[in-house]
Amino acid sequence: SFLPQIQTFDVEAPCQTVEDLTSGVVMAQVLQKIDPAYFDENWLNRIKTEVGDNWRLKVSNLKKILKGILDYNHEILGQQINDFTLPDVNLIGEHADAAELGRMLQLILGCAVNCEQKQEYIQTIMMMEESVQHVVMTAIQELMSKESPVSVGNDAYVDLDRQLKKTTEELNEALATKEEIAQRCHELDMQVAALQEEKSSLLAENQILMERLNQSDSIEDPNSPAGRRHLQLQTQLEQLQEETFRLEAAKDDYRIRCEELEKEIAELRQQTEELTTLAEEAQSLKDEIDVLRHSSDKVAKLESQVESYKKKLEDLGDLRRQVKLLEEKNTMYMQNTVSLEEELRKANAARSQLETYKRQAVELQNRLSEESKKADKLDYECKRLKEKVDSLQKEKDRLRTERDSLKETIEELRCVQAQEGQLTTAGLMPLGRQEPSDSLAAEIVTPEIK
Repeated sequence: SFLPQIQTFDVEAPCQTVEDLTSGVVMAQVLQKIDPAYFDENWLNRIKTEVGDNWRLKVSNLKKILKGILDYNHEILGQQINDFTLPDVNLIGEHADAAELGRMLQLILGCAVNCEQKQEYIQTIMMMEESVQHVVMTAIQELMSKESPVSVGNDAYVDLDRQLKKTTEELNEALATKEEIAQRCHELDMQVAALQEEKSSLLAENQILMERLNQSDSIEDPNSPAGRRHLQLQTQLEQLQEETFRLEAAKDDYRIRCEELEKEIAELRQQTEELTTLAEEAQSLKDEIDVLRHSSDKVAKLESQVESYKKKLEDLGDLRRQVKLLEEKNTMYMQNTVSLEEELRKANAARSQLETYKRQAVELQNRLSEESKKADKLDYECKRLKEKVDSLQKEKDRLRTERDSLKETIEELRCVQAQEGQLTTAGLMPLGRQEPSDSLAAEIVTPEIK
């Protein structure tokens, strides 16, 4: 509903859809249209225009805009916004939440209808459609009902507060720039690693081609296919080397820039601590002034001012916690970078060992195949010998049985011969009857004995 009103400011950035507003560029240009003196070019240059789909940069822009609106209400308009739910810039930047975006635009319209040129903006609202006009006026009335005037405090404290805010903004910008540079360094490291791998593969391919060319054509002849291929590969190799050197130089530059930013962050942190001490001292002095003016007519205004300062100190505590979290994240990122570099070195060392293990595995596989063939052959020989042993065992059993039968036959023959000898010795048998006994013995003898 606030989009038509925003479009009337005639800003340079596109503002046709809700997505165009989430980057914060349109809002910053609208605020500069409202008050160019306060929202000057220096403030506008802090808003990053090329954010793309990076929601973190969008949130950073929206935080700066929200802080600028609150400071403008407090310092220029002399208004303090109470009991008004501030928009969640994280939901706006990451998810383009319409409700939170409406609260942000409501604050911007509140600045427009309270600035020096408020009559012009109110006239513009009155010329819009009734539905849009009703929504805009309702939002402005709701915001104005939450505003309350603030009393002017000590000038030195105001200057100190402004300096503290400026230092905090510079610290946040330095941290954001440092995060971007760290991400860029990481990307450059990945590009350098990829280019080194490509360079290694090209060198290997060049070596293979050189070996082939030594066996076939001469690479010195540029008219031959091998010579042209060699020149092409050489040119490509030189380009890759130049790209590698360029990326390494850019990487070193970014690292130097990161170190400089770390030094700046340390200095800004020290300044923040000093300003915090001064702010605490100023607060204590302000409390003494409140005690001295307790009986005056400005008691209510001074108490509201004290409450506002307390809120600012709470905001400062939040900023300290955010700075601490960012420091922890920075330390974690540095540790991750060191561990990743160590893992990269280990991976390069393990790659050569892996190649050696692969060759050994191939050799062992070949040996295993040969030994398997030998084992199969020996198994076959063993089976054949076992069959032969079984056949011999059967033959042995058969011969043993035959031997036993022969022994029995021999015993019988011996008994017959013994009987015949006894008969012959006694002389009881005539010679004519001895022949039949001999023929009987001959018949008893088996064919094998014969």
